Amino acid sequence: MNQVTAEAKSSAPLTPDVFMPKIVTVLREGYALDGFRADVIAGLTVAVVALPLSMAIAIASGTTPDRGLYAAIFGGFLVSLLGGSRFQIGGPAGAFIVIVAAAMARHGIEGVLLATMMAGAMLMLAGLLRIGSYIRYIPYPVTIGFTAGIAVIIFASQIRDLFGLRLSGNEPGELIAKLDTLARAAPTMNPFAIAISVSTVGIILGLRRIRPTWPGMLIAVVVTGLAVGLLGLPVETIGTRFGGIPQNFPLPSFPEITVAKITAVFPDAIMFALLGAIESLLSAVVADGMTGRQHRSNSELVAQGVANIGSALFGGICVTGTIARTATNVRAGARGPIAGMLHSVFLLAFMLLAAPLASFIPLATLAGVLAVVAWNMAEKHEFNELLRSWETAVVLLATFLLTIFTGLAEGIAAGSLLGGLLFLWRKRQGQSAPIKPASTDEFL
Repeated sequence: MNQVTAEAKSSAPLTPDVFMPKIVTVLREGYALDGFRADVIAGLTVAVVALPLSMAIAIASGTTPDRGLYAAIFGGFLVSLLGGSRFQIGGPAGAFIVIVAAAMARHGIEGVLLATMMAGAMLMLAGLLRIGSYIRYIPYPVTIGFTAGIAVIIFASQIRDLFGLRLSGNEPGELIAKLDTLARAAPTMNPFAIAISVSTVGIILGLRRIRPTWPGMLIAVVVTGLAVGLLGLPVETIGTRFGGIPQNFPLPSFPEITVAKITAVFPDAIMFALLGAIESLLSAVVADGMTGRQHRSNSELVAQGVANIGSALFGGICVTGTIARTATNVRAGARGPIAGMLHSVFLLAFMLLAAPLASFIPLATLAGVLAVVAWNMAEKHEFNELLRSWETAVVLLATFLLTIFTGLAEGIAAGSLLGGLLFLWRKRQGQSAPIKPASTDEFL
């Protein structure tokens, strides 16, 4: 299969179709019944994967599980309808857990919704200004560094539910303080919660090895949920902590908008927009590498912007392109954006028809799901490879450590600055620079 690098695509001449959604292109080419059948199967496959992930990510972000479903349903539909990639699947992403949780702690859900809408407007503006082509200049060690840092933070955020710990107060956000608090709560460990989380991880990893086409995450949720319900195990569930999820969806509404609130959430909105742009375009590059297609980066940014505004209007959290679900969509045989739209429709059907069943899902199960997600996000092989050169190691470790101990913004900023300075130094020395933008191959 012919693979096209991000650099080659971004250097292609701009055409009148630069902002045209890919669904228009697909329909112009001719969309027959066999293509629709393939998209139905792919959409259902992705929905099965997205269902537990959307709820788990929302809970880990400090919100309720239904807000993750709203994001996948409404935001995901708009990403596929308007996006510049044939195969992009939009929804809540693990990379956002850290910054959404921090925004929730500072501003509450109304502030998160307002920041999400503002980020949407920023993404639309970035796309219209054709900034999408420049995302590729973020050094590859930076993307690996902040992704690995986020993975560490996500795993740390799940320790409480993985072990069923009981805390007397709120769980701190800072990593060291969090680990200290969790260590002090070690005597409250719940052996049943541990058994559920270990079983979840075991089912997911076991099925990935022996039955890779089976929906391991959903099967783990069903099996452990049945075990808790039938055996009456004393563990927390979505029902006991959140009262379940609604069997309907809210009407669109705006969060409270004042100058003071806009000023307060502006830094969070910038982080939502920056990470959303990076994640969505990297995901589109992965899909291109798997299929030989070319995405339209600026059209994709505009779509991501509209999708975030739409998600927030219906009470959903941030939306971006999701690499794992997009790759699943491609492997399931999707023909075009209708698969992504159908994935959102299937999720809506689940919420309307089977919402009461979600009350029985153990929180230890969702913590196990996110533990697997964090392990996959860590990019262990790429991390080790980048440590072999001191230049890439400096950028990687600066980004990684600052992301963990200071913040995502500081990690990306410091890593990008170091990467740029080292690039210029190597150029001045007349040497080829090892710190370069990543091609499609490097993200696979």
